[in-house]
Amino acid sequence: MPKNPAASRRIDGSVSLLVFDFDGVLTDNRVLVLEDGREAVLCNRADGLAFDMFRAAHIRVLIMSTERNPVVAARAAKLRVPVLQAVGDKGRALTERCRADGLDLSRAVFVGNDLNDLPAMRLVGFPIAVADAHPAVKRLACGGEGAAREVAEGILGLRYDTTVHEGN
Repeated sequence: MPKNPAASRRIDGSVSLLVFDFDGVLTDNRVLVLEDGREAVLCNRADGLAFDMFRAAHIRVLIMSTERNPVVAARAAKLRVPVLQAVGDKGRALTERCRADGLDLSRAVFVGNDLNDLPAMRLVGFPIAVADAHPAVKRLACGGEGAAREVAEGILGLRYDTTVHEGN
């Protein structure tokens, strides 16, 4: 039995906001450090299609990261998704964002993978952990074997209009 009763609830059309952590959720959680100190990460192109699906379904999406590296903003811009970076307390930041936008936290989804995601995941109605998440995160969250694409297919089903894809 899940420790969080919300974890057993099915995600449906009542979702008010989808929030994704960046490193380890929209990346494979590795970083390539170049000899000049610049960093690069690997993202999955299937997630780009998922964000197109969210837009087509008029679902609000946000990327929230503690990371300060410009790669987060660059990927968010490519996906055309708002981003909050350098977030020290994800629970507080999410609460403030939902309050400002008039959104109900109990209808929000947070997809995370590590301990710094727990404060936000404890607040939302639908916490989701990726497959290789920290064990404490997995205990709190409902399913999730991937990230944005799997969430999109879980919420929206396989209703995908091929005219929507914009090559992210």
